[in-house]
Amino acid sequence: QVQLVESGGGLVQAGGSLRLSCAVSGRTFDTYAMGWFRQAPGKEREFVAAITWNGRSTYYTDSVKGRFTISRENAKNRAYLQMNNLKPEDTAAYYCAASISARILGLKWDYRRQYNYWGQGTEVTVSS
Repeated sequence: QVQLVESGGGLVQAGGSLRLSCAVSGRTFDTYAMGWFRQAPGKEREFVAAITWNGRSTYYTDSVKGRFTISRENAKNRAYLQMNNLKPEDTAAYYCAASISARILGLKWDYRRQYNYWGQGTEVTVSS
């Protein structure tokens, strides 16, 4: 069972920054594509960002482009979400996710949906 643990959430003023981290268990982290999702109160979970298993491609939802950056550090089994210029509408629980099928699917991988493992979430609150 792959385990993901997020950290780095907290309370921040609008315009500020946070870096979320995701620690992943196991010895095959470098075969997983990684994603970040968020769920605001009363809203459905939405895709935020993804990075392929080899780190060659990244994807972002339109609302965070230019502000958020997803990255990975395979030697540490870590994925990150750097969030800059935060806005109140970014307030949500943020979840890290791993996809074991992305490497096999290649370009057919649906980075907005196809994940196998999820973390417990970390809360991000942006005040105005």
